[in-house]
Amino acid sequence: MRGTNITKVVLALTLVFGFESAALATQYFTLEKVQQALFPNADSFSSQPVRLTDDQKEFVEDYAKVSLRAEEQPVWRVEAKGTFIGWLVVDEVYGKHEFITYAVGLNPDGSVKGMEIMDYRETRGGEVRNPEWRARLTGKHYGDALKMDQDIDNISGATLSVKHITEGVRRILAIYQTALKPQAGNNR
Repeated sequence: MRGTNITKVVLALTLVFGFESAALATQYFTLEKVQQALFPNADSFSSQPVRLTDDQKEFVEDYAKVSLRAEEQPVWRVEAKGTFIGWLVVDEVYGKHEFITYAVGLNPDGSVKGMEIMDYRETRGGEVRNPEWRARLTGKHYGDALKMDQDIDNISGATLSVKHITEGVRRILAIYQTALKPQAGNNR
């Protein structure tokens, strides 16, 4: 009888905690939808993945204070009626246990136009989708502090998500500075 009760408890805990992650993993935006959300007037998204040189990698890592995770950064040059209007950068950072996929729209001057969470796989911390919190990133440039608890508010229960997304945006701004800024004015 006692073994049966233990089995029931283990089964109940597995059902509660084992599926918690899967139940909360959510895709909020596809690539096409996030492009429309961040650049509603755009009519052209040209894929231009960025592969940094060793010097550029060092520059980005020194500025962002985080390592680059991938050899190539997914980037799209955005245009409206033949005029360059910005960059769309898709990135991933760790939350606490899982990846968070997000997109950052950059204005032609490199400032953050907006940020959207595309996929959130964590069981907690989804408050980073809060528009008021994401708005704290809007207008940030390379050279701005972008530090949690200084110019970026922490969110109780989402500390690691906030920290890592903030670091990721800082990394994206450094990539803009070293790799995208030189291309920003090139209107084919």
